Amino acid sequence: MTTFLGSVWWMIVSLGVLVTFHEFGHFWVARRNGVKVLRFSVGFGRPLWKRLGRDGTEYVVAALPLGGYVRMLDEREGDVAEHERDAAFNRKSVWQRIAIVAAGPVANLLLCVALLWAMFVIGRPDYQPLLGQVQGVAAESGLSPGDTLLAVGDRATPTWSEASMALVTAAIDRRDVEIRLRTAAGQDASRTLRLSTLPADLDQRRAMQAIGLLPQAFVLPAEVGRVVEGSAAWGVLAEGDRITAIDGAPVHAFADIRPLVQALGGQGGGGMVEVERDGERMALEITPTLATPAGGEAPFWALGIEPDAGTGALHDATLRHGPLAAIPAAFGETWRLARDTVGMVWRMASGRASVENVSGPITIARYANASANRGAAWFLNFLALLSLSLAIINLLPIPILDGGHLLYYLIELVKGSPLSERAMIAGQYIGLAMLAGLMGLAFYNDILQLVR
Repeated sequence: MTTFLGSVWWMIVSLGVLVTFHEFGHFWVARRNGVKVLRFSVGFGRPLWKRLGRDGTEYVVAALPLGGYVRMLDEREGDVAEHERDAAFNRKSVWQRIAIVAAGPVANLLLCVALLWAMFVIGRPDYQPLLGQVQGVAAESGLSPGDTLLAVGDRATPTWSEASMALVTAAIDRRDVEIRLRTAAGQDASRTLRLSTLPADLDQRRAMQAIGLLPQAFVLPAEVGRVVEGSAAWGVLAEGDRITAIDGAPVHAFADIRPLVQALGGQGGGGMVEVERDGERMALEITPTLATPAGGEAPFWALGIEPDAGTGALHDATLRHGPLAAIPAAFGETWRLARDTVGMVWRMASGRASVENVSGPITIARYANASANRGAAWFLNFLALLSLSLAIINLLPIPILDGGHLLYYLIELVKGSPLSERAMIAGQYIGLAMLAGLMGLAFYNDILQLVR
């Protein structure tokens, strides 16, 4: 399956599952409160499949899988027979209407907990929070390669994903944060990561690069994967050689090679490259040559070697709990994700976080495909986060969303009577405008991501 088709397929699966649960929440509570449901639709537009149930509800799967709705009997939307008026939504008490409207987001919230429980039981493959490369702000703050991150602030970091999410949040706030770690020597220690020194024009999508941290799993070993014919290394180094030092300076990773080669070439002569080959250590004399890259970049000194393309990062940690232990873990993770998501919405509203963080269907589709390709646990994690996001977005006090209807009902509770039809219609127009603006921003960000 191509990336495009995979993205479309997994987006349809994701939205289909989440929308079905959301609308079922409305449906189930409405039926329990004696409201007649006329239609239960997953998707919008022309029906692809429909069936009339024994309960009188028409069940529909429609052509556009970007949402859904539950249509209830309501005197404001058409004539209602005398004998059915007690089953109309508008005839129910304000508390019943609140319960019915809130049931959709609550269903997504409960689904989030269930998905995270399943993820913990299956086990999410990840990387150890073991530092392999430390530069910039992180190096200036006293972190070193070989350190293992134990906690960022008050958040435990059993895996690299946990650590990176906590660090990115602190970086967006440009907030100094305490790091608890275990050094390469096995000693527990703490450092203060001075994220307040990050530049004001920080690209928030590249926050980890700006901090200067890379896990050991992402660091390519200093192994020669290919020697370019006619280069300085041609006939000297061989595929499979592990470079251990250049001109006496130790080499720990492939990324260490280039700056050492630049220093060697700048001296105007050759030097010694120490390698391990077939279990033997040897020192080989080599003289870098000046390479001119395409694209107008400045020339640089090079050996003419490339890393082994097959040495990509392999998972070396798993986030897993037993079935019972996974229950509190799922609730705790749901609370943390909800807090972080609401916090991000507030940061964007206050200008502290870029609105580029607003994602549309294209980005959602790409993430759905990527997470599905990483395995069942990662896809469950993605679905849980998307379900939670759907719950939070629907609770925003924007007319036309569930949160807007809840706002109407809270006003009704305070004033003792429903809002006027004129006020509610005006609110619907405002809500449509706000929703259109939000969707336009999301699509703009999606397209911007594609062309960059």
